Amino acid sequence: MDTRIETPSASSEPGPQTAERYPARAAEVGALPIHRALPNRQRKTVGAWCFLDHAGPVALSGDTGMHVGPHPHIGLQTFTWMIEGSVLHRDSLGYEQVIRPGEVNLMTAGRGIAHTEDTEDALLPGGRFHAVQLWIALPDAHRDRAPAFENYRNLPVHRDGGFTITVLAGAAFDRVSPAQVYSPLVGLDFASDGPARLAMPLDPAFEYAVFALTGDVAVDGAALEPNELLYLGAGRDRLELTTEAAARFIVLGGAPFEEDLLIWWNFVARNPAEMVAAADAWNAQRGFGDVQGETAPRMEAPALPPAWK
Repeated sequence: MDTRIETPSASSEPGPQTAERYPARAAEVGALPIHRALPNRQRKTVGAWCFLDHAGPVALSGDTGMHVGPHPHIGLQTFTWMIEGSVLHRDSLGYEQVIRPGEVNLMTAGRGIAHTEDTEDALLPGGRFHAVQLWIALPDAHRDRAPAFENYRNLPVHRDGGFTITVLAGAAFDRVSPAQVYSPLVGLDFASDGPARLAMPLDPAFEYAVFALTGDVAVDGAALEPNELLYLGAGRDRLELTTEAAARFIVLGGAPFEEDLLIWWNFVARNPAEMVAAADAWNAQRGFGDVQGETAPRMEAPALPPAWK
C-alpha cells in the first residue's frame, strides 16, 4: 500500500510536488525483527539504492539475535550502517570484521561473494541493537567486477540546525564519504536530541527519499512516523526537515537507475537467466568461495519462480 500526498514545492518552480508514502513491512532476518522499506511493489529503487532493512532498536536476547549463515550475493553492494550494538562479518575473501556504532561495512559482491552475519555473543542477552542495511545496485560497467570488502570508521559529520548529520555515502554539506560506490548517489543519517530544523540543499538531478528510524520528522511539512519511507522524486533543489523532539532518520538520493533491474533472494541481476545461473552455481557450491571458520549451515537458494524454469 502507498499513499500519495501533495506537498508544497521545495524548488523554485511553482506548483505542488507529489510525494509517495510507503510503510515498511515487518519481517525477520536470522531471528532479528526488521522492517523492510525497499524494494516494494510500487518502488524498487531510489537512485541505485535498491534495498532498505531497518533492524531495531531492540534489546537482544538469545531469541532475537541475528545469526545469518553463509549466503551469496551478486550484482550489488551491501551497505550496513551500525547505530547500536555490533555484528561480526565473515566472508569468502577471508575478511573477519566486527562493525560497531558509527561505522559502515561495505561489501561489493560484484560477480559473486558469500558471507555470514552474527550479533556478537558478548551482547546477548541485554545488549541493544539498531542498524540499517542497504543494497546498492551495481551498474553494468561494474556488476561483474571482483568482490571486495571495506570497513569505514571515520565518516564525515556535519552539525547544522540542531541536527548531527553523518555523510554515509556520496557528498553533502561540503563533506565527502570515503565509501567507494559506483553510481552517483548520497546517503545521510540525521539525528536530533530535540527540536531541530534545516533547509537541506538538493541536487535536482537526483531522486530522494526520507526514511524515519526513531521519533517523528516533518518533511516539507508532511509528518513521517518511524518505519515509513517518503519518496520525493527528482527536480527539487531543497528540502525542509523538522523535528520537535529527539528523532533519527536517513535521507537517500541518487541519479535515477535507468538499467534493467531484477531483485530476487540475495541477487541483483538483469534477467531471469542470470538469476537461474547464480542460484544453480550457489547450490552446486561453484564460484562463490567458502566462509572459513563458519560452522552455521549453508543457506540454500529457494525454489525459482515457475516462470523462470
